[in-house]
Amino acid sequence: MTSTDNSVGEVINVGSNYEISVGDTVQLIAEVMNSKVEVVTDDVRLRPDKSEVERLWAGNKKAYELTGWQPLFAGKDGFRKGLEETIAWFLKPENLKAYKANIYNI
Repeated sequence: MTSTDNSVGEVINVGSNYEISVGDTVQLIAEVMNSKVEVVTDDVRLRPDKSEVERLWAGNKKAYELTGWQPLFAGKDGFRKGLEETIAWFLKPENLKAYKANIYNI
């Protein structure tokens, strides 16, 4: 039996097992891009009290146990590396030509 056979019929989170706030993400992006940013909060956009979700976090223990999968980029350093690669991609004009910002792609 292969490791993927173990996962048939299972619901598995495929996440980084790392949590970071939106504000800290913005600051890290600014740091990677060597930019200064000011975060302006619109109270209408804040999550309401007693919201169904306070934190968004995807563990990966089950994915590892069933398939051996683990993220290539882990923790804050891994997140930074992922941001650096993503930013580098967006800075290439030839990539932007193929990027469709005006539509929602899945």
